[in-house]
Amino acid sequence: MAGQVTQTKEVNRDTLIEDYIPLVKYLAQRISLKLPNHVEIDDLINSGIIGLIDAIEKFDPSRGIQFKTYAEFRIRGAIFDGLRSLDWVPRSVRKQKKIVEQSYAQLEQQLGRHATDEELSKSLGVGLNEFYKILDNLKGVTLGKFVELNNNDSQNNMDGDSAIAFIPDTSSEDPYHTFQKQELTEILAEAIRNLPDKERYVVSLYYFDELTMKEIGTVLNITESRVSQLHTKSMIRLRETLRSYIDSKDKGRSRKIKLKR
Repeated sequence: MAGQVTQTKEVNRDTLIEDYIPLVKYLAQRISLKLPNHVEIDDLINSGIIGLIDAIEKFDPSRGIQFKTYAEFRIRGAIFDGLRSLDWVPRSVRKQKKIVEQSYAQLEQQLGRHATDEELSKSLGVGLNEFYKILDNLKGVTLGKFVELNNNDSQNNMDGDSAIAFIPDTSSEDPYHTFQKQELTEILAEAIRNLPDKERYVVSLYYFDELTMKEIGTVLNITESRVSQLHTKSMIRLRETLRSYIDSKDKGRSRKIKLKR
C-alpha cells in the first residue's frame, strides 16, 4: 500500500511538471529580455525547473493560495538564484558600474538635483556617445535588488505589490521585520516618484505594466536603445537610494552597539 501511495505521488509530480513547463519557459523568456544577449535562456529554464520541482514538493494547500501563484513565486526565485550563482557579469563591467554609480551619487550630492547626461559624461571624462555606450554595457547588471523588491522574484526578499505579497509567511509575524519591509517599500516608492519624468515612466511601464523595451519605446516615441539607457539610469539612481538607506541603518546599528558598551 505504501508503495502505491509513493507511486501515485510520483505520477502526480511528473504530471504537474509537464503541465507547468510552459510557465517556466514563459517566465524565463520574460526575464531574459532584461539580460545581456550572452546569457543563455536554457540556463534560466533549467533553474526555473528546479524552482518548479521545489514548489511541488513544498506546496501546502492549507495556506489558502493557488498552486500556480506559489509555483510562479518559486520559479522566479530559482531563476534569479541561478543568475547570481552564474556570476554572468564580467569584472570589468562591474567595475564600470561602480564608477558610474559613485559619479552619480557625488554629482547629485553636489548639485542637489538629478545630474544630466551631459554633466555625468563630463564627470566621467567621456563624450556623450561614449557615455551612452557605457549605459548599454550595463544593461542587465542593474537588474539586482530592485526587481526582487518590486516583483518578489526572490524567496527571501521584501514584499512588493504583486499577488505573492499575500502569501502567508511566518516571518511576517515579527513586528520588526514587518516594519522594516514597510519602511523600505515606502523609501523605494518615494525614490521612484522623484525620478526624472521619462525614467519614472520607463520604470512604471516596465515593472508595473510589464511592457517590453520595444513596447515602451512605441508608447514614449523613442528608440528601444534609448529606453534601455533610461532604464539603466533609473536603476542606478534607485540602487543608490537603497544603498544609502542600508548604510544609514548599519551606522545606526553600530552606534547602538557602541552605546551599549
